[in-house]
Amino acid sequence: MINVYLFDWGDTLMVDFPNVDGKMCDWEVVEAVAGAKEALAALSKNAEIYIATGAADSTELEIKRAFDRVNLGQYISGYFCKANLGVAKGSAEFLTTILDKLKISAKHVAMVGDNFDKDITPALVVGIQPFWFVGNIEHNIKSVVDNIDAPSHVKIIKRLSDLYS
Repeated sequence: MINVYLFDWGDTLMVDFPNVDGKMCDWEVVEAVAGAKEALAALSKNAEIYIATGAADSTELEIKRAFDRVNLGQYISGYFCKANLGVAKGSAEFLTTILDKLKISAKHVAMVGDNFDKDITPALVVGIQPFWFVGNIEHNIKSVVDNIDAPSHVKIIKRLSDLYS
């Protein structure tokens, strides 16, 4: 049973506009990914939701501010980033540090993300159930082709609703 969902931030729950610089909380326009609110609302009824982001220049509070701007913050139990973990995302150590802080076994945790190398591979190494979100197929096409032979226990989802429907 999954008790905790770790979600990537950019292009998984919120749109990461490629031509906008600076911290997302300060952007003029911020936008949730289609289906994000419904997915978080459904999942948060039976599990805790945390953000596990590689955003190196944003603090926990700044990440929370961005989520609050799109009304997703109400579903989030906490935010993990380099600033509060001291470890960069993309490594198994990043995820094991989160597991230690949450005092939970990997077998009860899922990682949802759009980047195979930074989200899915470390989850596989640690024993976390990975959900690879390939909703923006144009953005992910090279990664999908490169990882076409992904292990069968990597769940590929095209919509966030695939997590609960």
